[in-house]
Amino acid sequence: MQKIATTGNATIIVYDDAPLLATDPWIGDEEPAYFGSWVLSHRIPRTLKDDIAACPYIWFSHGHPDHLNPTSIERFKGKKILLADHVGSRIYKDVSPNGFDVTVLPDRQWVPLSDNVKIHCITTKIQDSVLLIDVCGRLFINLNDAGTRDCSRYIRSITRNYEHACVLPLSGYGDADMIHLFREDGSFIVPRAARKPSVGAQLNNLCKATGARTVLPFSSFHQYQREDSMWAQAYTTPFDAFEKGLSPDIEFVPPFSAIDCHSGAVETPPHEELVVGTPRPATDFGDNWSDQLEPKDVAAIEAYFARKEAVRKFLGFVTFRVGGREHTIGMDGRKDRGVTFEVPRGSLMTCIDYRIFDDLLIGNFMKTTLHGLQSLNEAPGEFNYHVAKYGDNGGAETEAEVEKYLAEYRRRAGIDYFINALEDQSRNFLTRFAKQDTPLYRMMKQLYVSLVR
Repeated sequence: MQKIATTGNATIIVYDDAPLLATDPWIGDEEPAYFGSWVLSHRIPRTLKDDIAACPYIWFSHGHPDHLNPTSIERFKGKKILLADHVGSRIYKDVSPNGFDVTVLPDRQWVPLSDNVKIHCITTKIQDSVLLIDVCGRLFINLNDAGTRDCSRYIRSITRNYEHACVLPLSGYGDADMIHLFREDGSFIVPRAARKPSVGAQLNNLCKATGARTVLPFSSFHQYQREDSMWAQAYTTPFDAFEKGLSPDIEFVPPFSAIDCHSGAVETPPHEELVVGTPRPATDFGDNWSDQLEPKDVAAIEAYFARKEAVRKFLGFVTFRVGGREHTIGMDGRKDRGVTFEVPRGSLMTCIDYRIFDDLLIGNFMKTTLHGLQSLNEAPGEFNYHVAKYGDNGGAETEAEVEKYLAEYRRRAGIDYFINALEDQSRNFLTRFAKQDTPLYRMMKQLYVSLVR
């Protein structure tokens, strides 16, 4: 039988009689992510774990540990590891010397895996990737965390050739990002996730962006288990939220479903909910909040940020509060504009040493205070992009390196790159006149979407 099944957080298992391909196999009910902060919301059934293990091909979309988990990946030695062709080749360089059989897929080209299955990988400038999967002429659009940035028109140009197309995207209230933010006066910045924005409306837009008429919620099934991140559990997305606001024109396939690629029949086998009982202490994962920085740590942190040119020009300072003591790195921007990170030494130095600062931002146990900023990703400094996406993962840290990096993604994306830039500008324009998740904002956004699509 030719079919696909979804499980875990962002895992698709493709079957061509036997298991053939698994995507982003994070075994997150056994192997946590983000320094123990995240685990899966539901257990992966034993039969599906066995099917994942039997796949000869394993594809990883990007390097976040709820997708490419440093423990889970050890299960897949001897498999053919498939990666996107990203600028900088970070994951390839990290993985290939460690006994893995790695193939980098050509960007925006179909690659056959069997007589009935072929795949098509699309890179994005945020060091994430999309995987199009054709099984017996039925298209599955694995957006995972990439969204449709710089590739929506391209994907639609492919989708229009298919009678059946299903999109599998990240969606939800928005806790799968950095939300542990505070103002300079110490007040908590209540995240957008607290307003419980319509998830169905998000899925409607992703269907329009990709041309799909079927949606299967995906890459959205985690929860928190550390004592210092359990507060974020209040902002995770319940299963009943995904259909709310969904257009009746869109076919909804429940999470953790299997689809027969001939008949289109859907089965949704039960997945046991993973209940976090007693939250686990940070010390279980190598973090002690009383540990202080050593002189060599301070030198490593200063050297790390010295290379992030755009951030240095924009911010006046970055302060790290570790073990009750503060260390401030002076930068070249406005002196009243900066960030304070309150974080345990263990995870901080792991992120500095291994260039994975994004793991601290997403883990939601690090407390981030903004000084003179509305957002940590405020332009032109764009901390998250320049530190984590372009810098750590893309290897582009100076302004010249970033420009060369972005130029390559512009070349790959073509007209989509400029369309996306227009959308970003228009989104900024909208937010000047209407707050997000209000009727006025939604009306203006829908009008804009209808014009650019």
